[in-house]
Amino acid sequence: MLRAHDAEQLAALVATADPADRVAVIDAGFVGHRHALRLALTDPRFPAAAVPGAVVVSGAQARTALASAAHRLTAHGPTAEPRLPHQRGTAPRAAERSTDRSTESSTDQSTDRSTEPYGPQPLPDVLAGELAHHGIPVQRPELGTLVATVPANETELQAARAAVAEVDEEAVRLRRAVKARDGFFTTFCVSPYSRYLARWCARRGLTPNQVTTASLLVALLAAGCAATGTRPGFIAAGVLLLASFVLDCTDGQLARYSLQYSTVGAWLDATFDRCKEYAFYAGLALGAARTGDHVWALSLAAMVLMTFRHSVDFAFMAADQDTARNPVTPGGPAKSTNSSPTAQLSSRLDRVGWTVWARRIIVLPIGERWALIALLTAVTTPRITLTVLLVGCALACCYTTAGRVLRSVTRRRPRGDQAAHEVATLADGGPLAELLAPVLRPVARRLPALAVPVLAALAAAGLPAAVYLSAGTWQAVAAAGGYVLLSALVLARKLNGSLDWLAPAFFRAGEYLTVLALALRLDTGALPAAFGLVAAVAYHHYDTVYRLRGGTGAPAGWLVRAAGGQEGRALLVTLVAALAYTGSPVGPVGHQIAGADVLQGLLVALAAVLALVVVAESIHFWVFGDATAEHDESGDTA
Repeated sequence: MLRAHDAEQLAALVATADPADRVAVIDAGFVGHRHALRLALTDPRFPAAAVPGAVVVSGAQARTALASAAHRLTAHGPTAEPRLPHQRGTAPRAAERSTDRSTESSTDQSTDRSTEPYGPQPLPDVLAGELAHHGIPVQRPELGTLVATVPANETELQAARAAVAEVDEEAVRLRRAVKARDGFFTTFCVSPYSRYLARWCARRGLTPNQVTTASLLVALLAAGCAATGTRPGFIAAGVLLLASFVLDCTDGQLARYSLQYSTVGAWLDATFDRCKEYAFYAGLALGAARTGDHVWALSLAAMVLMTFRHSVDFAFMAADQDTARNPVTPGGPAKSTNSSPTAQLSSRLDRVGWTVWARRIIVLPIGERWALIALLTAVTTPRITLTVLLVGCALACCYTTAGRVLRSVTRRRPRGDQAAHEVATLADGGPLAELLAPVLRPVARRLPALAVPVLAALAAAGLPAAVYLSAGTWQAVAAAGGYVLLSALVLARKLNGSLDWLAPAFFRAGEYLTVLALALRLDTGALPAAFGLVAAVAYHHYDTVYRLRGGTGAPAGWLVRAAGGQEGRALLVTLVAALAYTGSPVGPVGHQIAGADVLQGLLVALAAVLALVVVAESIHFWVFGDATAEHDESGDTA
């Protein structure tokens, strides 16, 4: 820690600091809780952040702006007026008190200002105002009952110290560690104790990424227990799945408790959730097979339905991004600019006691879903578990999709080009659609407003049906060719219509159901390979979502082309089946053993190659790229 006596010395110190370091400026007279400083000084998501008496910057642009602001203050004198209204800070009375306070709850007096004259305006506050005035967004975290202030006189100093002593800082940290909005099961059955587990992990130096990895390992162990096909194995699987979910809650709470946000952590948390759930579906299918029950089709259908549901959610958020983006401040309300009557009604319901929890339970979020899966796995069979899951998720999907459709058709605010671009990215058009779109654009422009969702729905329903009726024939390949044309026609338009955001979800369903129909019709023994292929494609689609939500943009063009795009893969699998069966499968399902073996081998090869490409590129991007650290406070519980 270096000490600057004026703005001139500060400018010199900033110039000599390591470019990779975050630079924090704290007034010598700062009085407050350490956690108030942590909220501003340790969050890597923002180029600048401030609380009364302290400001921090990171990145070349913000550091340059800070140095320039210090130079300007030097030129105009130390009492230059700030650009923003000054807040001395807060000195609230605590709502919670405790006689067993952590030592970190004491006033931060590392540099005592009691012997110095009290200035009219703390330099960090002036600098924060200068940064904001010159275009650097300054995050100002909500402090709640936490205290952060620079007293102007001895009376204010004593009052601030008294306010600090009255606040149980540790209780505040634990309370803020829990996500502002979460599901009923998570809020009342997990978070009351998982927050203490998060604190235990923090005090032992464990990182959120380590806890996330532990959650994955426990879930994979649960899937392995389910794969045994025995009742003790199923009971152990249910218990371990719940333990994995507790750890899944703990990693986020640990990140918020210790303010350890990272790009890799956000990616791991989101990606591992899907890996854990879909691996458990596979474990159920393997366990059922040991008892003579074949439920691979149900497992694959559950993955298709869940991915479709998430595609609806993510595409709607992309299209409605001016109202659906994550709130910047943890625990703060999202600011809505959508004047849709449906959105206004939904907001009112979210403020009415029981309706809040009823709505969160109906959508079957991850906590309720995993609790349901764990319970049914322990006491019933994999077939019953997957059937109930499919019915419950289908009802939840209908509820959430209907609400989003109503919001969209009553929306009064037009969607911008950025929203249309993100929806098109989520649609995952490949080189074939890219090649055909310019040719079809004159036709696409003359189509009516609802043409996009209608054509996408026709494509999504038509191709799987055609494949199920004629899998392994050249007629199925021709149907896939028609699917390619419809996809290109949809993507030839700007996807900013009221319901255009439905297109990505329909394309997910069309592609995934085509693979399912192919295996069901030709060879049920190919269902595990089909499950693996859909899982690899789903990883690519989820990774695209996480990049857009993290503000990093679409995946590289070469990756999208190498993956083939959703229309290219749909055409490829039908072509593979026709080649495997020489265009004329005969007999009952799986009768042509040679063709079945070839089909299984080709599906496995496709899954392996696609998984290798997309996973390797994804790891390189998130681990070695320059993506911004992200922390989800949206309350997204899917």
